[in-house]
Amino acid sequence: MHSPRDLRRRIRSISTTAQITKAMQMVAASKMRKAQEAALAGRPFVHLLYRIQRDATTRMLDFTHPLLEVRGVRKRAVILIGADKGLCGALNSNLFRLAADFDPSSTLFITAGRKAAQFIARSRRQLGADFPYGDTPQFPEARAIARFARDLFLKREVDEVKVIATHFVNTLIQHPLCLEFLPVAEIKSLTIPGARPEEALSADTTEALFEPSPEAVLGYLLSHYLNIYIYQVLLNAKASEQSTRMVSMKNATDNAEALIRELTLEYNKLRQGNITKELLEIAGGLAE
Repeated sequence: MHSPRDLRRRIRSISTTAQITKAMQMVAASKMRKAQEAALAGRPFVHLLYRIQRDATTRMLDFTHPLLEVRGVRKRAVILIGADKGLCGALNSNLFRLAADFDPSSTLFITAGRKAAQFIARSRRQLGADFPYGDTPQFPEARAIARFARDLFLKREVDEVKVIATHFVNTLIQHPLCLEFLPVAEIKSLTIPGARPEEALSADTTEALFEPSPEAVLGYLLSHYLNIYIYQVLLNAKASEQSTRMVSMKNATDNAEALIRELTLEYNKLRQGNITKELLEIAGGLAE
């Protein structure tokens, strides 16, 4: 049985916690709106760029490029994009569960986000590079990650590159995904609106003309496509992180407020019981 003083102390402590989580929720909500707007605004352009890439590279039957080369996989690189901070539910653990499926001896990790780098160090896996990115991802940050992965592939230090990140659906739903990055090919892990299936692309014999040349156009297109690809992945990752953090802080605030109501009710009952007991003792003394 708790004393009224103990209950009062617990209520004050939980009230302080509730105020902190409420403030964090408001901050996360503000960041979440900006991150979601950025992630959703870029999707139409990325989807269009992907469709152009597939149409162009599939129709050019005689065109070869090092970024399109499919090789036997002896070693791979994985770009792991996590959060910078915790307090975002199971977002990081879901990503790390996917990363743990890869063979540590043949996988080189490229991380973005402090939590991702900490996981790689803690699990003693191979870390090739770590790239920071802020609450508002910038294109140069994405370009640096894409360039590093591209150089590894072109130098034949790795035979394929995968991306593990969170795909933002809405405030309550975010899916961890393992996506194809290099060699440049079809993205099979994610449905791209408006993209034709590979069978339809292969059957299309319509002639395509490129100026000044296929090599010049597609060489630029592929590099730019990879940079935009990673940039959109970063935007989705940040939108997912801020959304899960806002939901986590809201749940923590709601739980704290519910506990405060329960403790307040218990405190009032205990206090009323003590007052009633004292009145009965007084009445009994007067009667004697």
